Amino acid sequence: MRLATARDELTSLSDVRVRQNPAYISVVLLSKIITRLGTVEEIDPEVVGGLYAVDLAFLQKFYEKINVDGTPIASTTCPNCQHEFDVDMGSRLGG
Repeated sequence: MRLATARDELTSLSDVRVRQNPAYISVVLLSKIITRLGTVEEIDPEVVGGLYAVDLAFLQKFYEKINVDGTPIASTTCPNCQHEFDVDMGSRLGG
């Protein structure tokens, strides 16, 4: 995922699907800024809209983390030992 630009956000707002359903903005916006998603070569709103809800929620939180907080560092907890640690989720953001 790359950092979002003002243009990304503005063009997402003008998308006809977003005008019909404002909740769809995150799907359109994420489809513009996700640069790689596993082996999927072309990311479009249909791909993002077809994700499991938990995966979409993760991407939405990551978007907020890098675009609002300005850092790709996320705190997490190991599900096995409950050890808390930070993870760099993308040091090449913005490129």
